[in-house]
Amino acid sequence: MEFPDRATVAELIDPIELPTFVRIRYEPAAERVESPGERARAELDRLSFSAVDRGGTVAVAVGSRGIDAIDEVVAGVVSGLHDRGFEPILVPAMGSHGGATADGQREVLASLGITPDRVDAPIDARMTVDSISSVTVGRQEMPVYVSTAAAAADAIVVINRVKAHTNFTGRIESGLTKMAVVGLGKQRGAKAFHSTAIAAGYVETLDTAFEKIQEHTPIVGGIALVENFYEELAVVEGIPTAAFRDREPELLTEANEAMATLPVDSLDLLVVDEMGKDISGAGMDTNVIGRYRVLNAPDPQTPDIDLIYARGLTDGTEGNGIGIGLADVTRRAAVEELSLQKTYTNAITSGSLSKASVPLVAPDDELALAVACSALGGYDPETVRIAWIESTAELSDMWASHALLEDLPAGATVIEKAKLSFEDGTAAFELL
Repeated sequence: MEFPDRATVAELIDPIELPTFVRIRYEPAAERVESPGERARAELDRLSFSAVDRGGTVAVAVGSRGIDAIDEVVAGVVSGLHDRGFEPILVPAMGSHGGATADGQREVLASLGITPDRVDAPIDARMTVDSISSVTVGRQEMPVYVSTAAAAADAIVVINRVKAHTNFTGRIESGLTKMAVVGLGKQRGAKAFHSTAIAAGYVETLDTAFEKIQEHTPIVGGIALVENFYEELAVVEGIPTAAFRDREPELLTEANEAMATLPVDSLDLLVVDEMGKDISGAGMDTNVIGRYRVLNAPDPQTPDIDLIYARGLTDGTEGNGIGIGLADVTRRAAVEELSLQKTYTNAITSGSLSKASVPLVAPDDELALAVACSALGGYDPETVRIAWIESTAELSDMWASHALLEDLPAGATVIEKAKLSFEDGTAAFELL
């Protein structure tokens, strides 16, 4: 595919004057767990392994998210299981991620620092699943799948972060229940879940399917993780399976209160340096940008952002550009990093097709910004509201146009002032 070159795009828009920017820092107080691996090891005491004989196998379900200290947490859980005389086996619980292949899912875990040598447990990444039951949600009938490797173990422990989901809002969102239903279902289970949830409701589908997982698998509980404003672990807690329904909503409330968000609720333009699966399941955290773009799920009410410019992908996402469709403008350098195979696999499995759409592709930063600002209508460099962030996971340090200063929250401080300069079309902040 050929995109218009620089000369062609430049002819279509008038030159614009960009605003001056200030670098702001916002660092609210936040709690943090010290030695999360040791905490996870201790939290296993909350779970019952009475039905597991010494030497029995325990499947430890681990996902694909870049959770703080996840390698330490997994190593702590594995160590605690060894102490009890069990044989832990790591099972990737990430649906279709890693290109929906066993090698790909091993590679995802390795990118998180989770390898057999690092955590002292083998990895069984088979993509095969067992159909353990079926459920009816609304008018939708759905098979319930569980990883063959996990189903064959004597016990299952899931490890996951509890947080706001990127597709929906409800009593339970991302967490232990979702990992058991969707992550451990591998590609087939994830596809079945999303197809049903889009039509019948996400929470209803999770609740109904999880009842069958409780009934037909040896799941004993999970280690729930909650991160603070700085994406550091603030909670590491063992939860028995029977307590998921009551405890997960409470932890979700804590997670929402601690979640990092933009310092203002209204923007004309948000510029995002990097997006990727290691940042968010949707590439960009939809709760930060205010866009779900999912059928039958209204977008969050805040923040209100008119346009988004996504500049590129993280190395960790390995070409999976799911979420590029949440942006309105991107640049050629980002598109050249895309793996359509990984992006399409993610989009088809999740049913979030719009997140794989490629937005308008500009040749470089200079013209991408000109295109975006021209599209705002009534553009004025003195009043335009622009925030420029590294990613939706890094919100304590950002650049903001001067017009945002009067709306910054208490505790936000101005570090320096700059203007944008361009070399071969690539933007850089030049201090004033």
